Amino acid sequence: MHCTRKVTDHIYWVGGSDRRLALFENIFPIKRGVSYNAYVVMDEKTVLLDTADSSISRQFFENLTHVLDGRTLDYLIVNHMEPDHCALIEELLLRYPDLTLIGNAKTFQMMKQFFDFDVDAHATVVKEGDTFSSGEHVFHFVMAPMVHWPEAMVTYEEKTKILFSADGFGTFGALNGNIFADEVDFDRDWLDDARRYYTNIVGKYGMQVQNLLKKAAGLDIAMICPLHGPIWREDLGYILDKYNTWSSYAPEDQAVMIAYASMYGNTENAANVLAGILADKGVKKIVVYDVSNTDVSELISEAFRCSHIVLAAPTYNGGIYPKMENFLADMKALNVQKRKVAFLENGTWAATSGKQMAEQVAALKEMTVISDTLTVKSALKEDQYASLEELADKIVASME
Repeated sequence: MHCTRKVTDHIYWVGGSDRRLALFENIFPIKRGVSYNAYVVMDEKTVLLDTADSSISRQFFENLTHVLDGRTLDYLIVNHMEPDHCALIEELLLRYPDLTLIGNAKTFQMMKQFFDFDVDAHATVVKEGDTFSSGEHVFHFVMAPMVHWPEAMVTYEEKTKILFSADGFGTFGALNGNIFADEVDFDRDWLDDARRYYTNIVGKYGMQVQNLLKKAAGLDIAMICPLHGPIWREDLGYILDKYNTWSSYAPEDQAVMIAYASMYGNTENAANVLAGILADKGVKKIVVYDVSNTDVSELISEAFRCSHIVLAAPTYNGGIYPKMENFLADMKALNVQKRKVAFLENGTWAATSGKQMAEQVAALKEMTVISDTLTVKSALKEDQYASLEELADKIVASME
C-alpha cells in the first residue's frame, strides 16, 4: 500500500523510512532509524528526483506507481550517487526502459562503477547553471562538490522555489507521517540527530558547505527538500543558520564538554570533581562523557556544539588510552577546530598522555590551550583540589 504526501499541488514525497537499520553507513548508531526521501514532479513530463535505499524498495515503488497513476516516468534527476539514494536506478530502467537520466559528468562516471547497464544510452549530462523544463516546472542545476561526495549537486525548481538539497540539510531519524519540519518539534526532537548527521557525514567539508550556502543565498528559496529527514517550508533561517555555524566551525554553545577515559574510575572521579567545581562557579552548560561508553559520533557532535573541551585520559602502554586516541583521530578527520581545550592526564608510573593529547590537538586548526596539563598520579588527592579549582577558573575566564 502506498504512503505518499503532497509537497505542493504537483510535487509528491515518495520516500520511506527504515527503522530496522541499526548503523547508518554501517558505522553510526541510529536508534530512531532513518528516512530516504525521493520526490516526483507531475507535469507535462514526469520527473523523479533521486531514488532510495534498496531496504525500502517495495515502499518506494508502491509510492511511485501510485503517484504516476498509470503514466510512465520520463526523467530521473540524480543529485547524489551514494547507494542509499541511487540503489534503485537499474530497477527503474527495467520498469521504465525509455527513462532519461539527468546528472553531471561525475554522476555518470560513478554510475558506470555501480551498474552494468548502458548508462550512456540514457544519460543527459548537465553542468553548473544548466536548466531543464518539464513543462511548467524549470529546474536549475547547482554543483555542490564534496558536500559530501565529488559528484554531489542540488536542484532548484524556479516555479515552486524548492531547493532539492541532496544530503545537505538532512538528519538521522525515521519520518513518522509528519514529513515537514513545522509539523514536529525540531529543536527538541530532531536537532541532536541533525547535528550528529552533519558533523559526522559532512563535517570535514566546511569550506565546501560555505560555498554552497553562498550559492543558495543567490536563490529565492521557499522550501528545502533534503534526502534524509524533514522538509523545510517554514523558518528556513533556523536550519540555514545552523549550517552556517557548523560549517564555519564556530561553537554552537558556550558550553564545557569533559570527555574522559578511565580504566578503574580514578580519571572519572577527577572529571566529575572538575564538573562540580565548574557548576559551583556558575557554569550551567556542562556535559561529561565516558569515551569508552559513548559512540564517537556523539562525541564529535558535541565537540562541534561546545566551545570548550576538556580531555582527560590515563596513559596506556606508554600512549593515549585507545578510546581517547580514537576520538582524537576523528576530531582530526572531521576538521574540528576553533575550540578552547584543556588536558588532564593520569598515570601510576609514567604519565605522558597529556603531552601526547596536546600534540594531537596542536595539529588541529585554531585550537587554544587554556591551561597547563593537570597531572593525576593514580588517584586524585585532596591537595590537588586547588589545581582543579585553578583549571576551572581558567575555563570560566575564557568563556565569552
